[in-house]
Amino acid sequence: MSTKVIDGKAVATKLREQVAADAAVFTEQYGRPPGLATILIGDDPASAVYVASKQRSCAEVGIEGFSFKLPNDATREQAIATIEEANANPAISGIICQLPVPDQLDGVELTGLVDPLKDVDGLTTTSAGLLALGRPGLRPCTPRAVMMLLDDAGADLEGAVAVVIGRSNLFGKPMAQLLLERSATVTICHSRTEDLPGTCARADVLIAAVGRPRMVAGNFVKPGAVVIDVGINRVDDVLCGDVDFEAVSSVAGAVTPVPGGVGPMTIACLLDNTVIAARMAVEQA
Repeated sequence: MSTKVIDGKAVATKLREQVAADAAVFTEQYGRPPGLATILIGDDPASAVYVASKQRSCAEVGIEGFSFKLPNDATREQAIATIEEANANPAISGIICQLPVPDQLDGVELTGLVDPLKDVDGLTTTSAGLLALGRPGLRPCTPRAVMMLLDDAGADLEGAVAVVIGRSNLFGKPMAQLLLERSATVTICHSRTEDLPGTCARADVLIAAVGRPRMVAGNFVKPGAVVIDVGINRVDDVLCGDVDFEAVSSVAGAVTPVPGGVGPMTIACLLDNTVIAARMAVEQA
């Protein structure tokens, strides 16, 4: 059996081209581009890299970038004031409060203060509620990215057995909701799941997001299944996912690599969400 390696970079390139076209149309119509604000609190090196990457990506597709940087000892009041400033700025269509935040702050609280119309991460209570009810709204970027990669792989989700490893509010739960919207039969696995390999091996679609390097071995995978690796780990200075790519490639029908799979698509979906949010704002004005 020949396993398809799902090329996230190629799919992301197509989406970015569409986002650039949509952003240009928006700018022509309204005299200003969509805008994305990133709020970085503290000096976490990885977060700084992620934020810089998002700002560069904005410039590449015609989205105006707004960058807010607070020190590591920022107070709750300073953080809230920054979010409120971004909420009030009509030039800003989307807001990201980069996580994690320093220990003295509550990342969940701060994320929840983002205007739901600007919640391009799809993480506020309002966005989660709209998703749970199947109503239109901004969807979390990484689950959206996974859905697009499943479509690219030709996965038929209607009636399919889908297993998500990981139950986080950031990914696992919204991922399950999006799969349910497409009429998949969904199981969420976690640290208390009995017979994890056996449960996973029944899946037509297997999605791993647990943060454990190469945990998903060949015996976790049903022959011909589509496997999406959301994990990103550094082992001996080499990036790898939660899936043992070599072992799984001999069993799966399609699999995403790390890097080059979900990661590029997540940023592309963030850009797309920003343009969607910009249109939502003018339509509701």
